[in-house]
Amino acid sequence: MTRRLNKKEMWIFAIGQLGWSLLGGIINTWLVTFYLPTADDRAAGAIQYLTPGLIIFGVITLLGLITAICRLFDAVTDPLVASLSDRSKNKRGRRIPFMQFSAVPFAVLTVVVFLAPVNATSYVNFAWVLGFLILFYFFMTMYCTPYNALISEFGKTQDDRMYISTAISLTYFFGLLLAYTPFVFAGFLREAVGFAWSYRICFIVLSLIALVCMLLPTFLLHEKDFVDSKPSNANTFKSLLATFKNKDFRVFVGSDIMYWVGLTLFQTGLPYFVKVLMHDADGSTTLIYMGLMTVLSACLYPVVSKLVAKFGKKKLTILGFIGLSLAYLFAALSGVLDVKLFGEFSLCGIVIVLVAAFPMALLGIIPQSIVADIAEEDAITTGENREGMFFAARTFAMKLGQTIAMLAFTSLAILGTTQSTSADDIVASELGCVVVAIVAIVFCLLGGAILFFYNEKKVMSTIEKKKEDTKEIEA
Repeated sequence: MTRRLNKKEMWIFAIGQLGWSLLGGIINTWLVTFYLPTADDRAAGAIQYLTPGLIIFGVITLLGLITAICRLFDAVTDPLVASLSDRSKNKRGRRIPFMQFSAVPFAVLTVVVFLAPVNATSYVNFAWVLGFLILFYFFMTMYCTPYNALISEFGKTQDDRMYISTAISLTYFFGLLLAYTPFVFAGFLREAVGFAWSYRICFIVLSLIALVCMLLPTFLLHEKDFVDSKPSNANTFKSLLATFKNKDFRVFVGSDIMYWVGLTLFQTGLPYFVKVLMHDADGSTTLIYMGLMTVLSACLYPVVSKLVAKFGKKKLTILGFIGLSLAYLFAALSGVLDVKLFGEFSLCGIVIVLVAAFPMALLGIIPQSIVADIAEEDAITTGENREGMFFAARTFAMKLGQTIAMLAFTSLAILGTTQSTSADDIVASELGCVVVAIVAIVFCLLGGAILFFYNEKKVMSTIEKKKEDTKEIEA
């Protein structure tokens, strides 16, 4: 007989999210900074390991090409790992063994990606970064896909799912904040060990912390104590097709892709909004805006669970889309409404922080819970337990949206400028920044519009009926 996780065990589970979000944050935050250093960084001792500039069709960097190739690789590995996990007959469970096996190489590869062997611009470094980044994403998928599937399996009630979703959202943001700490600590090490190793030492320490966090739930939580699900018998292709036969899931994925495109356009563009539209030359307030937005959003997390119980997940998610669109509108107008407060802070920047915090709280928690609901309803209806595949498809939607946004941003941000193909940095224009913000608004509104077609009542009524039937049988 399985049991529910208590609150302490839910937080132990959430610690795993802190670990993998920290490793993902290191790659997302530092890959470009480390391998495409600015002139100031090179003056401080940074080495140009890769050929800089927009050398692929005049709009993509060599590092951008590496990222695109890795995302294509993800398109194959996400459903493959999900299927292997769903079909696993391991005595210890379908998810935990995958997480435990992948944690060490996942953490090690995070550091290895930054150990380019040639201390000069070289295609050997290109091959090094590409090869090890592909392996990094493979082991990331091997940890994250089973981990996310456990959200549905550990969350036996709606309250449990919301609590788990809230906990992992908080640890996710804390992991991302830890990934920013080399901004502070690398400077103390630079004189003693040089530019590259000042960051590498930080990455090693952070990766060790992440490794401990990822392994904790695999040793402290015994999957079979909480989950008694039958392995799926479908192969990868059939399981993927069956997953996308679910109409409500197709609607959710369509909406989710729009969300990730809009969110990534905004997050990528924020430093440029600050520098170009808010006229902060060095962009020093960007980190402050992001930090305030994250902290304020986290403070609102406890409110989300209460609102979900009253209004449902669908309505609040659509409200989140509308709220983000409003924040992006202020970003588009920040060049026109250029009013300074307290010397260096933009009025629009502060308004964006205040307006975006609540939608970010809604969209940071609820979508994971919606996927868990759809996966459970599908398992009840079909008799197949494909939680891993559902979350893998959601992860792919996220990666697809992020990739589309990253490729689109480069082209949109430089509208109205003469972009040098040899420049390390994107030369964004005021027109380009406004267009980026408007396009982000369009994608967010599309995401909300698509989600109108999600049949929340049907999904939740199927789950509730199953629970009532189970209670009657137990009685």
